[in-house]
Amino acid sequence: MSADTVLVPQPTREEFPEFVSIPVRIAQHARAFPDKPAVVCDEKTRTWGAFDRRMNRIARALSGMGIGRGDKIAILAANSIEYLETFMGGLRAGACVVPLSTMAAADALEKMLDDCDAKVLFLSEQYRPLVEPYEDRLGKLIEGGRIAYDFRKDGWQDFETWLAPAGDAPVEAAPQPLDDFNIIYSSGTTGLPKGILHSHIMRDLLSVRFTAFDYGPDTVSLASTPLYSNTTLVSVLATLGVGGTTILMPRSDVVKFLEIAQRERVTHAMLVPVQYQRILAHPDFDKYDLGAFKAKLSTSAPLRAHIKADCLKRWPVRLIEIYGLTEGGASCMLEANLHPDKLHTVGKPGLGSEIVVLDEQGNLLPRGEVGELAGRAQAMMKGYYKQADKTRDLFWHDTEGRLFFKSGDMGRIDEDGFVILLDRKKDMIISGGFNVYAADIEALLLKHPDIVDVAVIGVPSEQWGESPLALCVQRTGATTGEQDVLAWANGQLGKTQRLAAVEFRESLPRSTIGKIMKRELREPYWAGRSARI
Repeated sequence: MSADTVLVPQPTREEFPEFVSIPVRIAQHARAFPDKPAVVCDEKTRTWGAFDRRMNRIARALSGMGIGRGDKIAILAANSIEYLETFMGGLRAGACVVPLSTMAAADALEKMLDDCDAKVLFLSEQYRPLVEPYEDRLGKLIEGGRIAYDFRKDGWQDFETWLAPAGDAPVEAAPQPLDDFNIIYSSGTTGLPKGILHSHIMRDLLSVRFTAFDYGPDTVSLASTPLYSNTTLVSVLATLGVGGTTILMPRSDVVKFLEIAQRERVTHAMLVPVQYQRILAHPDFDKYDLGAFKAKLSTSAPLRAHIKADCLKRWPVRLIEIYGLTEGGASCMLEANLHPDKLHTVGKPGLGSEIVVLDEQGNLLPRGEVGELAGRAQAMMKGYYKQADKTRDLFWHDTEGRLFFKSGDMGRIDEDGFVILLDRKKDMIISGGFNVYAADIEALLLKHPDIVDVAVIGVPSEQWGESPLALCVQRTGATTGEQDVLAWANGQLGKTQRLAAVEFRESLPRSTIGKIMKRELREPYWAGRSARI
């Protein structure tokens, strides 16, 4: 799929007259306030003027290698100013940038690098072990296309040495609305990963839409999740687009987050639910001055109602939960401080989005009925890179022929139009022929005074096919037993929801953006289907 092939309709200039590509916006900011900080990381600062000049040099260095419109460059590195400069400089050269997950296995990364047709790879020292097993098989990289940020090795160019000959005169070429912006891989643990391809016009919508969350030139945004994550990119791109200051943390750390937020008078942060949980649980949280915040955002997984309530009580100002897909389409927004009675929901469709609920046959369901959520919006991906059939698998059209993306999420819409998110369709438990939603059981278990985290999964059952099992993390010092929690929960659950067992865990496995890895939790119970409850 090239920049000229659009499987999913994108906004037009007529629909989005405000479009200015983000690289062009950055050049405008550099002219308007050259000495203002653009990016800060580990006490190193790039002003807008310096950031823009570095982008020009990177764009010219890439162009000198023959990289141009639509070519792919990949980055596998920790958060840094150089990472963000490479990303934006690549865009200015006309390239499509592929930020790779540092949590992926080496064999998955090899598939991604081959699938995305990357011609250049930028790599940092700590992730060399993820590349070395297949380094000799990277045949799509061009000569000189292996660039090292912070190490020296035969066959690899040092980043600063590679950059040194390039001039920093302005690069005039402006990306077009439908040009490829980035590819983000959705997974890659099994089979061929899916590369989610975004256009420049889709990404620039963030610069306009996020002004509704008080983003502007005075924004100081703290990014504490990895740059390969769409969660991070959404906030970083919005901040770059409006001319605010982005503070990058190389890794997530609760104390450093609080210290930076207080010292730098941070106004915005996009956090994932587990970060809210850990930040609020820190014993010194209430000692920090977070009074400069204008808005806090949450995404990537549902933010549980009790955490929202605690956040509203102890960390005032706007708390905005955003539900959406990296693919785009379905999107909801809950401004929790305005709707304290709807904390169990993910809000209403927002930012120009529409959401419907579908049954197994693709028929529309009325409000209150549970089904698969599907959505449409201006912000939708161009498609899965080189996988048109998998792209079309997402499609659902209404009676007017309008395109919606099926989300793979189960949920319902309440009488007020708020969306209640339940489970991923693939995580739904079918027990005795009945659909059981883990989210409902998890919400109950979190009301137990000794339970601080929980995941409910389906495990094999001789009698019911599968049954729900609760994996719980207790609060420190709790003495309640597993059987006590089981009896307490089953005394309140419906017959089809009742737990087969409760098991205590020290912690639950999570991705770098905080999602509980339920597939990993289920695997031992389903391996050979031998462990039945």
